[in-house]
Amino acid sequence: MITSRTALLVSAVFMTALRADEGMWTFDNVPTKRIKAAYGVDVDQAFLDRLRLATVRFPGATGSFVSAEGLVLTNHHVGRGAIQQVSDAEHDYIRDGFTASSRKEEKKVAGLVLITLEKMRDVTKEVGAAVKPGMAPAVARKAREAALLALQQAEQKATGLQVESVSLYNGGETWLYGYKRHTDVRLVAAPEAQMAAFGGDPDNFVYPRHDLDFSLFRVYENDQPYKPAAFLPFNAGGAKVGEPVFISGHPGATARQETLAQMAFARDHAIPFNLKSWKRRHEALLRYGATSPEARRTTQDQVYGLENNLKRWEGFLRTLRDRDNWDRLEKQEKELKAAVAKHGGRTAAAAWESIAQAVDREKGMMKARALVGTLGSQTLSYALTLVQAQAERAKPADQRLPEFSEARLKSTETRILNPKPIEVGVDKALMLNALQEALEILPNHPFTKAVLKGRTPEQVVAAAFGNTKVLDVAERKRLWERGVSEATDEMLNLARAIDPILRAQRKQYEDEVESITKEQGGRLAQARFEIFGHEAYPDATFTLRLSYGKVDGFPANGTLQAPFTTFAGLYDRAWGMGPDAENGAWKLSPRWVDAWKKLDLTTPYNFAYSADTIGGNSGSPVVNAKGEVVGLNFDGNQEKLGNRYVYDVRTMRAVAVDTRAILEALTKVFEAPHLAQELKAGRL
Repeated sequence: MITSRTALLVSAVFMTALRADEGMWTFDNVPTKRIKAAYGVDVDQAFLDRLRLATVRFPGATGSFVSAEGLVLTNHHVGRGAIQQVSDAEHDYIRDGFTASSRKEEKKVAGLVLITLEKMRDVTKEVGAAVKPGMAPAVARKAREAALLALQQAEQKATGLQVESVSLYNGGETWLYGYKRHTDVRLVAAPEAQMAAFGGDPDNFVYPRHDLDFSLFRVYENDQPYKPAAFLPFNAGGAKVGEPVFISGHPGATARQETLAQMAFARDHAIPFNLKSWKRRHEALLRYGATSPEARRTTQDQVYGLENNLKRWEGFLRTLRDRDNWDRLEKQEKELKAAVAKHGGRTAAAAWESIAQAVDREKGMMKARALVGTLGSQTLSYALTLVQAQAERAKPADQRLPEFSEARLKSTETRILNPKPIEVGVDKALMLNALQEALEILPNHPFTKAVLKGRTPEQVVAAAFGNTKVLDVAERKRLWERGVSEATDEMLNLARAIDPILRAQRKQYEDEVESITKEQGGRLAQARFEIFGHEAYPDATFTLRLSYGKVDGFPANGTLQAPFTTFAGLYDRAWGMGPDAENGAWKLSPRWVDAWKKLDLTTPYNFAYSADTIGGNSGSPVVNAKGEVVGLNFDGNQEKLGNRYVYDVRTMRAVAVDTRAILEALTKVFEAPHLAQELKAGRL
């Protein structure tokens, strides 16, 4: 047992080491005293509640309500899939942009669901009570899962909300989060992709930046604009140098509380393998996209996403391979081990070795887990879900796979019945690439044999897509409701063949790796709690968090980078690089070529700030101390690419679009003063 005196001493050292502005904090545990000490700002409950209720979760990202009429602000790259979805061969809104001049012109995005967090409940004790002394890790995992599932189902029934379980501090805490769903979402405005991602891949994850990376949507309810419980008004004056700012969003994943063994596995095995696989997928999409203008249009969203992902993970890998960073991580783990071992934490001390052993087992599963699954095909993913649903519904509720539990069944149904059309050409290209990769890397694996059955990858793809009803959402609905019986549907037959292999692989991973890392990680988390209490923040888990910092430049290339860029800088970059460099990365869209004549070129465009963010924070509102939007988070600088594992306030910066740039563009380029007015006033 760690003594209270030792805990206080170690905690004091830890808090000194915790760098200024570091942390992605849960809304139940915002470090208000630290914020007050650093910036003189009182963050009260009313501020937090309004920010929480106004923040919206997009699939994989964030947005926020910015008017009383349900207007939602997010990034262009967050809304890109929806923008592409409402486009067609005659109306390419990715290329040309889109602006609705009236509510009637706002375009409904079928299948897009946004959610807002309305309720949080700590169920750590209830879940922990299900684990009895002496239980094996796999048995303990099942006991926890059963208890959590029962609590989740009861909460969902009582509230009518979409309830999700949330694990924090590597299993040290378990919560239930209740979300309100918004299913009628319509596109309102978006710039051209060329201006939203100005500079293309060369400028991605760098600073200075000149990106108009925003889009506007509107939530409707009963065919009328939704009246949100809270919204964040625009501050037309934007951000100021040195001003404290706050960001609310859904950071996807950090791994700062992983053990060195887990980080070494990522560095030496998982990340390099996945990067190679993703690059191969990227090449497959480019090849297909080159076959026709329509093929290029339908692949561009996934190509953009892969390029973004590749650059991020290459940055993560560089961070782990950096000697100084690794020395810092080794020192942190050594100090924590010493504190735990010295003061009687034998159970926790043994956890590092147990996790290391589980990681060794994971190495042998890595390639199969990475390549086996849906084979990159959305159609096969739907088919697999339909096949599994039939088997799972026949089981008692407490024995089903989690995604088919009563608590999560509605979400699974929503996904499978997504009315967004499947891009068949893209799906075929991805499936073919994945099959070829599996054949090369896992030629004798049961999965590869079950899929190919002596055929070539090309033959499998042709057969699967040549005879299937799964592409049709109406047919998927029928199969979902009545069960799968079509013996001649090749896609469903493929799903039937691989389902047993996937289940066996899943069970092996859960029993031999996941149950160990969760149980032992939970013990390490308890040891941290005894030392630090809630002075530490949990790793990001794509759940709502608050980060804070200030608008600030940073040292780079032997000088200082300015906190702000301007419209003048946009044109300087475009004219200086020319329209043909790097396949037109800095080429201006047609309506922007002469727009400099009417724009105020001194208007701030993008800005850098020190808050701790990561992927998933895309689209997060950046607000001032009054809760007014001063910016829209969209990226980070090159130095920040390593923040999955470490954070350094000296050089790591998030990057946002300034509200002044959005308003200036809406008024003078988009010719949409009605939207600028709604943003400034919070209503029309």
